[in-house]
Amino acid sequence: MSLFSKLRCALTLGQGVLVNLPEPKGDEPPFQLFAQWFEAAKQCGIVLPESMLVASCTPEGRPSARVVLLKEFDESGFVFYTNYGSRKAAELDANPWASLTFHWNILQRQVRIEGRVERVSYEQSNAYFQSRGRGSRIGAWASHQSHPIANRSKLEAQVKEFTQKFEGQEIPCPEFWGGYRVIPHTIEFWQGKADRLHDRYVYHRNESDSSWQIDRISP
Repeated sequence: MSLFSKLRCALTLGQGVLVNLPEPKGDEPPFQLFAQWFEAAKQCGIVLPESMLVASCTPEGRPSARVVLLKEFDESGFVFYTNYGSRKAAELDANPWASLTFHWNILQRQVRIEGRVERVSYEQSNAYFQSRGRGSRIGAWASHQSHPIANRSKLEAQVKEFTQKFEGQEIPCPEFWGGYRVIPHTIEFWQGKADRLHDRYVYHRNESDSSWQIDRISP
């Protein structure tokens, strides 16, 4: 972290604790508030504010969680990318529900999202894939994510193989790699406050008309 980033972190430390969350009017969607919080997290100097915990579950009810990076979001949902052969992809395909958690400790803020999961189109996945560095694109082809591998030398050999294969040409997005969109039905905004009297607002999507019900809940 640069000196400038450290200074920004120091200046924003606990900033959210000093500011009360405005009372929702009752009809606004949660995405505008998320966008404001996400921008504040980016501006405060923390590393990778787009980091989020993705929790999935097998059909038998066994949970697992890992940290990935949010790459896109809008009113249709929150998008991240992965290998479709990975453990998380297998769980999401078999049980298409997930939970996301953002924790911006420097602001004492947390956002929890629960919702249904769907794969994004190949066109959308490819558009993001082509924005990645060449090394990352080679890595996507070389890695059989979550599957056993004999040693690192084997991985490096696979990287060399695909580096040679795609030398001098564009690297296409593999069919086994792409994005998932979490379509939220619940979003909770948590703002840390003094004496553990935190502000918590939960937005619930009404399936009938896609409007949002907002509840303040006890800390």
